Amino acid sequence: MLSCMSIRNDDDPLPLLIDIGSRRPRRLRLLVPLGVALLLLFTLPRLLSLYIDALWYGSVGYEPVFWYSFRYKILLFVIFAVATFVILRAAFYVLNRTFAALIQTRRNLVINNQPVEIAPARILRPLTWAVSLIFALGYGFALSGEWQTFSLYLHQPATGASDPIFNKPLGFYLFSLPVLDLLSGWVTTLAFIILVATVVYALATIAEQTTQTVADQTQRTRYTAISVALALFLLTLAWDVFLARYPYLWSEHQTFTGVTYTEAHYTLPGMLIVAIALLLGTLIALVNAFTWRELRLLLLTIALPVAVFVVAVLLVPAYVQSFVVKPNELARETPYIEQNINWTRQAFQLDRVTTQEFEADSSLAAFDVANNHATLDNIRLWDRQALQDTLTQIQEIRNYYNFAEVDVDRYRIGDRQRQVMIAARELDVNALPASSRNWVNERLIYTHGYGVTMNTASGFTSEGRPEFILSNMPVESSAPNIKLMRPQIYFGLKSDTDVYVRTRQKEFDFPQGEADTYTTYEGTGGIPVGSGLRRLAIAWALDDLSKLPFSDDVSADSRVLIRRNMLARTKALAPFLIYDNDPFIIVDDQGRLFWMIDAYTSTDTYPYARHADADGLPVNYLRNSVKVIVDAYNGDVSFYVFDEQDPLLNAYRNMFPTLFRPAATMPADLHAHVRYPDTLLQTQAEIFGLYHTTNTKTFFQREDVWSVASLNPPGQDKNTPAQPLRPYFALMQLPNLQAGSEFVRVVLFTPTNRNNMIAWLAGRSDGDAYGTLVSYNLPKSRLVDGPIQIEARIDQDPQLSGQFTLWNQQGSRIQRGNLMALPVGRGLLYVQPIYLQAERSPMPELRIVVVATHERLAYGPNFAAALSSLFGEAAGAQPQPEASPTTGQQGEQAKPTATPVAQNNVQQLIARANQEFNDYLRLTAEGKLAEAGQKLAALKITLAELQRMNGGAQAPTSDTRK
Repeated sequence: MLSCMSIRNDDDPLPLLIDIGSRRPRRLRLLVPLGVALLLLFTLPRLLSLYIDALWYGSVGYEPVFWYSFRYKILLFVIFAVATFVILRAAFYVLNRTFAALIQTRRNLVINNQPVEIAPARILRPLTWAVSLIFALGYGFALSGEWQTFSLYLHQPATGASDPIFNKPLGFYLFSLPVLDLLSGWVTTLAFIILVATVVYALATIAEQTTQTVADQTQRTRYTAISVALALFLLTLAWDVFLARYPYLWSEHQTFTGVTYTEAHYTLPGMLIVAIALLLGTLIALVNAFTWRELRLLLLTIALPVAVFVVAVLLVPAYVQSFVVKPNELARETPYIEQNINWTRQAFQLDRVTTQEFEADSSLAAFDVANNHATLDNIRLWDRQALQDTLTQIQEIRNYYNFAEVDVDRYRIGDRQRQVMIAARELDVNALPASSRNWVNERLIYTHGYGVTMNTASGFTSEGRPEFILSNMPVESSAPNIKLMRPQIYFGLKSDTDVYVRTRQKEFDFPQGEADTYTTYEGTGGIPVGSGLRRLAIAWALDDLSKLPFSDDVSADSRVLIRRNMLARTKALAPFLIYDNDPFIIVDDQGRLFWMIDAYTSTDTYPYARHADADGLPVNYLRNSVKVIVDAYNGDVSFYVFDEQDPLLNAYRNMFPTLFRPAATMPADLHAHVRYPDTLLQTQAEIFGLYHTTNTKTFFQREDVWSVASLNPPGQDKNTPAQPLRPYFALMQLPNLQAGSEFVRVVLFTPTNRNNMIAWLAGRSDGDAYGTLVSYNLPKSRLVDGPIQIEARIDQDPQLSGQFTLWNQQGSRIQRGNLMALPVGRGLLYVQPIYLQAERSPMPELRIVVVATHERLAYGPNFAAALSSLFGEAAGAQPQPEASPTTGQQGEQAKPTATPVAQNNVQQLIARANQEFNDYLRLTAEGKLAEAGQKLAALKITLAELQRMNGGAQAPTSDTRK
């Protein structure tokens, strides 16, 4: 029409006709390529990323996992995008047809004080298309991201016990309810959009002038449309309210978790009545749509469920709770508290805890030192932070090496099981000198870390350094059965960059004198770079377009190693698992390095279970179902199943049958290093503090609530609030068990708001006992000192306090090690190492080991000396006076006797005093006044100890606990 009008108004119509006719094809010729270019611009990076992901999943042997999740996401996107678009377009089509004649009428609008004539249809129709498309894409992307939820529902295993309120199986809450909630939210939102659109269309039909007949017909049309849309919304809302009853099973209350008496008898039935009221409102709205078409009936459909909700869900339950339950709360809530206790203990496997009584006898004979050397010889005196600082000074060798973590493990050294500290020496390219920060060095040459250090947890050299089993570069071993044949670490905690291997550049291996040692990667990890388009695609995906395509050093046979950070690597393969923050490295029998990571399944919708914090994630069900092994050289990742009963993991196994392996297939030399995980024990300890009791009255009255024992943070001001002690490892003989020495993780408990110790919990790691917990309850008839009280006794000791003050004023500072409480025989032994760290040298040195029982406290320059000072000759070990200047004991004063033990101790102290005096003279002559001052202070302590042993008048104050 436009072209014809133009031709009639022009004197020369033919050229204009040709111009108009040719303009549109020209525009199309320009728009089509532009549209294709924009489409490629937005989709090509994503397609290249998918291509690299497919190559990477194939390189680690899990390509089916990638394609399964990819196909599922695409399928869900298509289903929900199309369904959303079709539902909305169908609804809008009906609205357009219903109000077609009315919305075509032009209306006068005043815009910027100017009258504008417009028909509502010109705005509403394109708007409905836009709304349909936007919500279709939004729900397509949103619900495709929930592919795990839908897949779990389709692959759920059979589950056993049903909840006591709704009688639904556990699988309903873990797998079915999440899907129903997603679908309910989806359809309720669509119904609300349709209702809002209907109201908008109805308002758009209001005309300025019309006949009474037309007005009546329009009114009936409005009521019909709004009534139908409202009925649809109320129907979906009824479903939503019906599903909203189930989360009451895990709602938190002041006393316990789960459905209460009031909720079970009034709130939940009230919500069911509200759902029925919504259905009744739906029926009324439908009747109103085709029969009465009255406004008051529309208001009734809304007012009825609201009134029912206020009465049945708010007022009645509030009355019952205040006047029926509160006066008889324990009696009313007892059955529900029992459910909460039982289900919480099941959710966190606390029903498997074995309880033992532990005397914590304070007599010296109870410790039976002679028969507990397996425990005493493996007490960890190296604190993680102190050892990490020491390794930084003596084992990093170069600034670009880094010990990210120090782990505790156990290895068989010779014919004995020893507790050791092990740390991986990783390479941090960010620490390279600025002059070396270039693409060739960062991507081709500095590609890997090298080796590990391993030292005994209790061993020190005469210089106060670690007693190494593995150390240095190239790696040296002091134990014939511990060797390292493949020391290179290409995958680790600090491996955050992509590197190219098997290039024409040799890779830096380790520094050795003036001639560095180089190597070439011989593993199977990585993606072949290839040539042509493949090489270009890899460069684009890795943001390496300016270097990789033009590098002569990278050949078609070269390989690119990506996702080298082992945590990112495992999360990419199994993002549905939660990973522990404390992975550790293992040396296997063939001298290869592997990382082990504990992985968990969890949910926060477990019926009747209390919620806890698992490293920042709220959960009320937690299982350490998987152990992940990552090859530090090849990057191979293996997922081993350690909990065959976990329903969540079994659903994932049904989804990914090639991803998981039975625990029995884990190599024996790796299985020997399985340990009780940190996050699991911390979470269980948080819950166990309340749920160790199964008596409902005790539980309700909170008569026996425990907290994880706290301690002032090392190096912090004493006014700083104490922090909970993290669980610590120990290699020891568990009391009342005949299994020999075990590698356990220990957590200590004190009564809430008190400092004395009440119990300790041990997570077992070895053999058939792996994964079990033993709770040792201390006597309630007498107080047993907790960590804060032991540390207070250390601070109050006049000799130790004076020594600490002196050291902190002479260009150095003391550093407290981890305070541990360990059972020895029938007694409880506390051990804390004290380090001295000079300001000019960040390498701590062990100076004092403090040991204590409930009644006695002693210290010495090493553990043997401290133990001998505490137990005398029963300790079976003598002090080593040359290692450190301080030894002392504080305990029950006894009159000196002529026993051989006393005489031996006196002779040792005299010898040590002579040595300290000679050292003082030598250091003074050499001008080392600070060190000479330390020797003089040590001499004073030794002389004071001699005076005490000889019954001097100024002996130290006794520290007794009767």
